[in-house]
Formats: sequence, structure tokens, C-alpha cells
Amino acid sequence: MAVPLAGCTSSPEPAPTTQPTATSTGAPAFSSESTTAEALAHFDEVNAATVAANARPGGRAVVDALVAAGFDKSSMQVTADTTSIGRDADSVQFSVLWGQDCLIGQVSGAGYTSQTAPVLGTGACLVGSTRAIDW
Repeated sequence: MAVPLAGCTSSPEPAPTTQPTATSTGAPAFSSESTTAEALAHFDEVNAATVAANARPGGRAVVDALVAAGFDKSSMQVTADTTSIGRDADSVQFSVLWGQDCLIGQVSGAGYTSQTAPVLGTGACLVGSTRAIDW
């Protein structure tokens, strides 16, 4: 009894496509194509690690950590670390413009918090004065 072997050829198989790798939490890998929810999860993971290393990191430390984690520095805003009279600010706010949404974080004596919000009519994420991210 002969059994036909359908589909057997000597031609090479196509190379497998590369799948995104999962992060330690099992979430899809972060990329510029990530949804707002995926980007917020990555934003939170990075910021939580930054705050764990320094409970009151300055704006530069937060921005640098976000850039190292793949966020675009040119889409960020951050408030000043000090008040107008030179004292430490009670909190530092920072944001990343993500499409038509904003990933917004805050570090204060109460810890780290975040949220998403629609981009403002100005095209920015934070209201009020922010400092130049010129490093």
C-alpha cells in the first residue's frame, strides 16, 4: 500500500518571522507601535524602577530613564525640580506625548502616580511652565 506524501518538496522553507519578545511581566514588547495601554504599562514599569532606586528622583533622572527605555525625548515635558525661590519642588510632573494621548506621571512625597489624558489643544500634555529638556 502506497501513501502519497503531499507537500513534500526539496525547496527551502521560508524563514520564520520574528515575534515580539515578551517583557518580564509577559506583556508584549514595547515599541513605537504599542497601544496607549501598553505604553502606559511600560512607562509605569520604568518610573517605578526609577523611584525604587531614588524615592525623589529629579526630572532629569526620570527623563533619562524613559529615554533609555525607548521613549522619544522630543515628545516629553517635565516640570522644574525647584521652586522659584530655590527650594525642592513638592512634586515633579512629566509626560510623554503618545499619539493623541498623554502618558503623565508625578513623583512626590506620596510616591509615584500616573494617568493617561487626551493631548491638550496646544499639542502639549502639561499645563503651565515646564523646563527645557536640553541635555
